[in-house]
Amino acid sequence: MLKLNSSVKTLTGVGERYVQRLTHLEIGTIEDLLHHYPVRYIDYSIISPINRLQVDEVVTIHGSVLNIQNQYRRNRRSFQRAIIADKTGQIQVIWFNQTYLINSLKKGTKVSLSGKIDKFHSQKTLTSPEFEIIRADQKPTHTGRIVGIYPETQGLSSKWLRAKIKTALKIISPQIEEFLPDKILNQEKLIGQRKALRQIHFPPSPKEYQLARYRLAFNEMLLPQIAALKQKKQWQKTRQASPLKFPSQKIKTFIKSLSFRLTGAQQKAWQDIAKDLVKTQPMNRLLCGDVGSGKTIIAAIGAYACFLSNQKTILMAPTEMLAQQHYQTLKKLFGKKLQIGLQTSRKKKNHQKSNILVGTHSLLYQRKIVTQSSLIIIDEQHRFGTDQRARLIKPNAKKIYPHVLTMTATPIPRSIALVTHGHLDLSYLDEMPQGRKKVKTWIVPNIKREAAYQWINKQIKEHHSQAFIICPLIEESQKEIMKNVRAVTKEYKKLQKEIFPHLKLGLLHGQLKGEKKDKIIKKFNQGKIDILVATPVVEVGIDIPNATIMVVEGAHRFGLAQLHQLRGRVGRGAKQSYCLLFAPASAGKKSRRRLKILEKTNLGFELAQKDLEQRGPGKIFGTAQHGFTQFKLADLGDRKMIQKTNRAAHQILRRKISSSLKKSLKKYTIGQVEPN
Repeated sequence: MLKLNSSVKTLTGVGERYVQRLTHLEIGTIEDLLHHYPVRYIDYSIISPINRLQVDEVVTIHGSVLNIQNQYRRNRRSFQRAIIADKTGQIQVIWFNQTYLINSLKKGTKVSLSGKIDKFHSQKTLTSPEFEIIRADQKPTHTGRIVGIYPETQGLSSKWLRAKIKTALKIISPQIEEFLPDKILNQEKLIGQRKALRQIHFPPSPKEYQLARYRLAFNEMLLPQIAALKQKKQWQKTRQASPLKFPSQKIKTFIKSLSFRLTGAQQKAWQDIAKDLVKTQPMNRLLCGDVGSGKTIIAAIGAYACFLSNQKTILMAPTEMLAQQHYQTLKKLFGKKLQIGLQTSRKKKNHQKSNILVGTHSLLYQRKIVTQSSLIIIDEQHRFGTDQRARLIKPNAKKIYPHVLTMTATPIPRSIALVTHGHLDLSYLDEMPQGRKKVKTWIVPNIKREAAYQWINKQIKEHHSQAFIICPLIEESQKEIMKNVRAVTKEYKKLQKEIFPHLKLGLLHGQLKGEKKDKIIKKFNQGKIDILVATPVVEVGIDIPNATIMVVEGAHRFGLAQLHQLRGRVGRGAKQSYCLLFAPASAGKKSRRRLKILEKTNLGFELAQKDLEQRGPGKIFGTAQHGFTQFKLADLGDRKMIQKTNRAAHQILRRKISSSLKKSLKKYTIGQVEPN
């Protein structure tokens, strides 16, 4: 018996060759086939009499074959010429290189044909139409209706897919269960699941298509949220943590002793974290904050609360550069109050006796130290793999789990976070510290490049400023390949020899050894390097207060969120800072319009929303995370839909989940931030 989870090869006419082709479209089961949706539609629903056909019309005609024959050209290629007639007249129909049609469309056969009217040898002609033989007991599949056009691959046409989907729907339709409660269906005006699948493939009208699309998009947005919230509730029931006991007055005194005032957003984030830390359930919170919004100080306050509770903290960073920066920041912040440790693959300082241990991936192998820690802080969490995070977040011998605070500078709009990080509690730092000057941003076309170089030279000499020049990756990769290194090295030599011969330049890229990197960054920090030429791999972890100029070569090749990250490397001191986006005229008007957004706003969350609208979620989140839903119909920019599905998810979880919903949830795994 054919089932939803049956292999596609169980369908009639799907042999091994077709199974292999279907894998290119990520179709392995009947259910996959039914969820392979059309990307567009052609309306063939209007059936016209032959005597009323006009050139350039897209039409359907019903008629009989009067004549069909193969004709050959000088290049030995063939075309098939048929005459089709109805009660009102007759028309020429042409196909190219389809000799088998002579056997399929014999004289007298009644056919339905859909396509565009052209002129061929000065005659009105229906050219290369879709066709099917009219049978009294069957409704048309490919003509005389709104027809879906599907994502295709070599050897699999939309016509073939359409036919197989129709067959599958006919057999499997009784097995398609409704998994949403009637209350949600009525509240959100949703059609049934079975009807939606039928109408997305074979819509009777545009209105029915829209209703089907809305229901299936609702599913895509809703199911991951239900799975996330369900898992979150499960953790809260089954996992225990040691509640921290710290004097709130000492925390207030520490905050007052800082050389700056916390923003309202920082105060709110700390209040959220403080409430989590005193619970017996482990904290599992994501702190989203723009570049320079002050995430590190919130993490430091949490670590201080842990210290006051006689507990240890681990702070894990994705790169040695960023770990070193956090280590220095915490040492400066706490002085001799706390022991700060550092552990990377190359350096170990106080790693056994520290109150706060800062480190990189090497911490993953320190099981004893990790399980003795009550607070785990993970910076730039998306740069760690799921397995790595799982290894870090382990219970101790008494089955007590640590509190976990993950941080990201990737600006994630609130609505998107409900879908992608619904299993976490969320805190947002959407204010910038007082007194921070807005980085002035300009797009620089090639015609103004020379003037820009002169201006940079003048700024460095007269104001003793420093600058970054970032070269884009030639090939998209998480790791820098030699081709990229050669490109940035070539640019560095050109700038040093031809453009800035009287200034001191440094070169930084991912292929350099750790000691060499440290040496270059130290020299840049000490002002011994005027311009640092680098690749975007170093966008995180360099904090040079005197650097006031950021130049990005080939800016049109970056997403807005990444450009904003790079811009965040400057503007960290008291001086006015600048960001110059070099983009050639060949980049096009669309790219320039996108870059113009950077000139107008310095808010990362706004930019992320714009990036989402223009380029899609992949450009915001970078490399796809395991478990992240690839939406086919749903739009992550549709905030109303996200709010509706989030409300529905909470309503559904207040009651017992039906068996049909449990089946639908099986495919959703949560892996973006390893659950605590």
